[in-house]
Amino acid sequence: MSQFAAEMIGTFFLILLGNGVVANVVLSGTKGHGSGWIVITTGWALAVFIGVVIAAPFSGAHLNPAVTLALAIAQKFSWAQVPLFILAQFLGAMLGTSVVWLLYKDHFNQTADQGLKSAVFCTAPAIEGTWSNFFNELVGTFVLIFVIFYFTNAELGSDKTPIGLGSLGAIPVAFLVWAIGLSLGGTTGYAINPARDLGPRIMHSLLPIQGKGSSNWGYSWIPVVGPLTGAALAALLYLGLKI
Repeated sequence: MSQFAAEMIGTFFLILLGNGVVANVVLSGTKGHGSGWIVITTGWALAVFIGVVIAAPFSGAHLNPAVTLALAIAQKFSWAQVPLFILAQFLGAMLGTSVVWLLYKDHFNQTADQGLKSAVFCTAPAIEGTWSNFFNELVGTFVLIFVIFYFTNAELGSDKTPIGLGSLGAIPVAFLVWAIGLSLGGTTGYAINPARDLGPRIMHSLLPIQGKGSSNWGYSWIPVVGPLTGAALAALLYLGLKI
């Protein structure tokens, strides 16, 4: 499998299962309706596990533009490959969330709350506050990236596959994402991944979802710029501590 395909397919499964668990919890009439935050954070952790298992042998399993950016800043990944990886991640996220909509279409139709419908696609803050929301996304992603740097070797395997989430191992990275969700995710829904939020948000605006309401574009920059900033700071601190 090519690195592009691995990133796209890995991210597809990440979003299919991650946004899928949100749909199961928040949409009306599902078997998991109302089962709560613990189920959502656990489902996302397992979604990361599956995505990493698929992509790690071929691309290192970045599955996240923030991971790709941080590795490039830390000189562990080629800048020339950054646009290709990010494109693959966005395509995978957009395809994955589209399948979630198809699977849960009847439940979308039964759900009156527009906010719950959009929650299946993208994040929104529990309490609105531009800079506090930005800081929360920054910190969550900083934790993700900093731990990745200190739990990985510079390369994977004899073919020098670039590192990513996969070099942690699928189980440890699932626990890492679970911990971030449980401890830090209650403020903004812990996007910590621009492709995970912006790709599905684009699809929310494009798909013919019955009574869907706004895609909240005014907030959309926060789960993109916040994670990228947190990733860059983690990479720079990592480089500084190596000196």
